[in-house]
Amino acid sequence: MITRSAGRDGLLLWFGSRAGLLVATLLGSTFSAYLASWNKWDAGLFITIAQYGYAGDPTKAPDPGLPAFFPGLPAALRLVHLVVPDWAACGLIVSLAAGAVAMVALARLAEHEGASGWPAVLGLVLFPMAVFLTAGYSESLFLAFAIPAWLAARQGRWPVAAALAAGASCVRITGLFLAIALIVELVAQRRPRQAPWLVVPFLPLLAYSAYHHARSGDWLAWKHAQEAGWGRDLVAPWNSWLTTWHSAMGHDDFAVAFRMELAGAVVAVAVLVWLAVQRRWSEVVYCGLQAAALMTSAYYLSIPRSLLLWFPLWVALARVATRHTWVIVTYALIAGPLMVVNTTRFLSGAWAG
Repeated sequence: MITRSAGRDGLLLWFGSRAGLLVATLLGSTFSAYLASWNKWDAGLFITIAQYGYAGDPTKAPDPGLPAFFPGLPAALRLVHLVVPDWAACGLIVSLAAGAVAMVALARLAEHEGASGWPAVLGLVLFPMAVFLTAGYSESLFLAFAIPAWLAARQGRWPVAAALAAGASCVRITGLFLAIALIVELVAQRRPRQAPWLVVPFLPLLAYSAYHHARSGDWLAWKHAQEAGWGRDLVAPWNSWLTTWHSAMGHDDFAVAFRMELAGAVVAVAVLVWLAVQRRWSEVVYCGLQAAALMTSAYYLSIPRSLLLWFPLWVALARVATRHTWVIVTYALIAGPLMVVNTTRFLSGAWAG
C-alpha cells in the first residue's frame, strides 16, 4: 500500500507539473509553432539520428558529433514516429511517458530509503534545469531505466537491476557510471553470487563501440565525437574551472550559461561531500564519476543538467524534507520560478544548461 501511494504521488506531481508548464509556455503560440519551439539544440540531433542514422542528413555536411549520442532515444523516436508524424512531438511524448516511469520509481526509491516519496519528485520536477526532462532529450528516458535499476539493486533483485541498467546504458554513457556503481553496491551488500549479472550493463556499450568500429574503425567514436563536436578534451580540473570562470565574466547570453555551470559545479561538489559523510559509497561512485568526467573537460558544459540524473541528490532532499517541511517549501519557492524562466530561455533558442 505504501508503494502504491508513492507511485500515485509521483504520477500526480509529474503530470500536474507538465500541465502547468504547458499552460505557462503555450499561451500566445499556435500548437504547430509550439512543437517546433521544442526542437532546439540536441533535440534536433536526436531527431537527425532517428531519421537518417549516424551518417546524418545526406543533404548536409557530415556532423562529427552524432556518435556522441547513444541509440536508445533515437530508437524510441523511430518507434513513436510509426504513429505520430511530427518528430518534435515524438520527442515530447517519449519524455512524458519515460518521465512518468522515472517519477514513480523515484518516489518508491525515496520511500525505500525511509523518506517520503513526494519531496524527491517535487525537487526534481522543479529543478531549474527540469526543462530537459520535458524536451526531446535523453534525461527522462535514462532515468526511466536507471532509477528502477537502482531500486531493484537496493532490494536485492540483481537480475532485474542488471537488465534495467543495460537499458540505461543504451541511452547515455552515464549508464557506464551506473554499472560501475552497481558493482560497488553489490560489494557493499556482500552478494558475490550475483556478480555475473553485472556484466550485462556493460554489453550495450561494447555493442555500440563495435558498431562504430565497423563503420569507421574507431572503437571510441562516441568519445572522439564529444571532443570534435563540443571540445570535450581532457584537461586538469583547475584549468577547466578557470576557463569557465573567464567565460562567465562576459556579458552575452553564453556568459549567463557559464555562470550556471559554475553554480552547478559547486552544488555537485557539495552533494558529493554530503554523500561521502553519509558513507553512501556506491552513490558517491555514481555521482562522482559523472562529476569527474564533466569537471576535467576543456570547460564546464552541462554540469547543472547532469544533476537531473543524480537521483541520490533527490532522495537526500526527500530525507531532509521529510523531517523539515520548510526545506522543500523554501526550495520550491526559489527553484520553481527559475525552472519556468529557464524553460522560456530554452524555447526562445537560448542555451539553458
